[in-house]
Amino acid sequence: MAVLWLDDVGSDDIDDVGGKGASLGELTGAGLPVPPGFVVTAGTYRRFIEGTGIDEELFEAVDVDSDDSSALAGAAERAEELILETPIPDELKEEILDAYARVGDGEAFVAVRSSATAEDLPDASFAGQQETFLNITGDDLVDRVKRCWASLFTQRAIYYREEQGFEHHKVDIAVVVQQMVDAEKSGVMFTSHPSTGDPEVIIEAAWGLGEAVVSGSVSPDNYLVDKETAEPTEVTVADKKVMHTKDPDTGATVEVEVPDDRRKARVLTDEEIAELVGLGRQVEDHYGSPQDVEWAIVDGEVYMLQSRPITTISKSSGSSGSSQAASATDGSGQQQQQNQNDVILKGLGASPGIVSGAVRIVDKLDQLDKVQEGDIIVTAMTTPDMVPAMKRAAGIVTDEGGMTSHAAIVSRELGVPAVVGTSNATRELEDGRVITIDGDKGTIREGQVTKKEEESDPLEDVRPKNPVKPMTATEVKVNVSIPEAAHRAAVTGADGVGLLRLEHMILSTNKTPERYIRDHGEDAYVEEIVNGVRGVADEFYPRPVRVRTLDAPTDEFRQLTGGDDEPKEHNPMLGYRGIRRSLDRPDVFGHELEAFRRLYDMGYDNVEVMFPLVNDVEDVLQARTLMEDVGIDPDKRSWGVMVETPASALCIEEMADAGIDFASFGTNDLTQYTLAVDRNNEHVAGRFDELHPAVLKLIGDTIETCREHGVDTSICGQAGSKPKMIRYLVNAGVSSISANIDAVRDVQHEVKRVEQKLLLDSVR
Repeated sequence: MAVLWLDDVGSDDIDDVGGKGASLGELTGAGLPVPPGFVVTAGTYRRFIEGTGIDEELFEAVDVDSDDSSALAGAAERAEELILETPIPDELKEEILDAYARVGDGEAFVAVRSSATAEDLPDASFAGQQETFLNITGDDLVDRVKRCWASLFTQRAIYYREEQGFEHHKVDIAVVVQQMVDAEKSGVMFTSHPSTGDPEVIIEAAWGLGEAVVSGSVSPDNYLVDKETAEPTEVTVADKKVMHTKDPDTGATVEVEVPDDRRKARVLTDEEIAELVGLGRQVEDHYGSPQDVEWAIVDGEVYMLQSRPITTISKSSGSSGSSQAASATDGSGQQQQQNQNDVILKGLGASPGIVSGAVRIVDKLDQLDKVQEGDIIVTAMTTPDMVPAMKRAAGIVTDEGGMTSHAAIVSRELGVPAVVGTSNATRELEDGRVITIDGDKGTIREGQVTKKEEESDPLEDVRPKNPVKPMTATEVKVNVSIPEAAHRAAVTGADGVGLLRLEHMILSTNKTPERYIRDHGEDAYVEEIVNGVRGVADEFYPRPVRVRTLDAPTDEFRQLTGGDDEPKEHNPMLGYRGIRRSLDRPDVFGHELEAFRRLYDMGYDNVEVMFPLVNDVEDVLQARTLMEDVGIDPDKRSWGVMVETPASALCIEEMADAGIDFASFGTNDLTQYTLAVDRNNEHVAGRFDELHPAVLKLIGDTIETCREHGVDTSICGQAGSKPKMIRYLVNAGVSSISANIDAVRDVQHEVKRVEQKLLLDSVR
């Protein structure tokens, strides 16, 4: 038989229907929503090339050196001529058209997709190697089937098979023919993170047909979704300039501009995301491994168009966050020093790693020859045709595309760092310019990165080289007082930084903020903060670093140059400090927030903003407005408050409604304000008790309210290191506990003991 129906095939038929056909058959059999269709089998392709006698000449033509771009182009051209110019036997043509007549009563528009027998294997992804044709009808179907056969021998396909060790004559190709889904929305979904394997779903979505997403011709919306709750944790809405749709007059697939009212509009609702995640779970459960799923939505119905295993997790997870850099020189042969602050472009980190190299702008495929070892390919849109050059390149930068485009998948598989969706890299960069790209953060900087010499560490000889971190559901983070301690803090195995105090960076200048700005300028003040935070964020990336904005009492400021202007207060701890000082001096506070904005622009998406000594929702709303004023979108960044007063604990519900992402207990202040005890007063210090029932009730009630509103909770005060407090917090359901550097290991083990007891008690 020339064709097999999707209803009748599965994974055992991969030799007949190829990877895509077998997957669609499996999904159909599992009851998932798959458009109906059939497969022109791999045996039919084999009958064609052998029956017409072109097989020997075909395989001889493609037997070339895959690193020779000219030879590769000639081989692909000759293979296409042989297949397209050889008539298909009448009996094969009739069987294909008879099957088509049974799809949609003979009038259907269909999608015609290649399905190679070596495609989507567990250890190699041939994603995007062969052709797909949309909105095909009638006699055009046979021509498109032949073009799918010919696409088995494109330059990229020949090259990739050579690199993966597949012999050309042993790889066949089937063709899937499915009823067309005239999608209103479409995209790609990874059921686990494609680089790290973390249990989070990544969905990319655009308007119209999905080809715009998988080909990289549009930068799609990006949704990071909690796998268990199906709730979005991060939403990036892209400027979607174009969409692919069916021309109502001709039926052809055309690229049109997205209407202005939808260009920057969010594509997916939370309900649609939840439905996609649910279907993704079914697909992953069916196959038993993380999947890369193509989907489409029309008239409110979701359809699965394809599913294949994610082949890049094991390779890229080990390299994620690496700091190795390729060698690069300027025209004189001298190495260039990278200016770490000089981020010239930003996009989406699609393949991890940090590399430097010379820019090579590629506008056309015939320009790939100019890409040499160690160069950075910069192109408008990443396409799989670039695979031969990608192997030589140090990194990839594109104007358009997303992290789930086929080219991004292949770049991760090849281990080539990639930054996609920059919008204008081809216009902003020029050939020969040396840049550094960060495939984790999605940033592009001027010049070459140089490996910073590690500072000597007095604990190097006594600290375990690779400490084994106990696995706990409750995160254990670390408090960092000064940036210089970041390395010591990072090697504890902490889940992130629960408290980085901004005031220590300012106090170390020996000047008040106002005096520093007067003497050195606003930009220097901002850079002082940026440099301090960045040092910690680098050490922990991608683990979160929670930075508390300025919170020093006036008596500390009075000791600095410029401190004479500080108000004199009888009790500074109850006075002009924390958010109340920041809101009273929005010009100075704005410089702090500007530092955060610059950090975000540099790609430090692991930085979180925390406001100290808030009392009520009015404090939160004012701080939120000031964030927006400097260009920070509070809905796209993680930010929260310190709970240090009974007022903030009692008003936490209103603050949660205002959009905070977390609340962190400062138990030192919370205790002394609740009990009216100054812990530094020797006459009453003995009455200072963080475990007092009133303090615990405020903490417990706050945790409960935050859980109801989806707000994380943490503790960063000294009490978080006490076993009794740890037991109380874990039982209450706190999200994380942050401890001093020397206490992290003990807290990790205590948290593990409490969690294990909870599990045992639940099953006994």
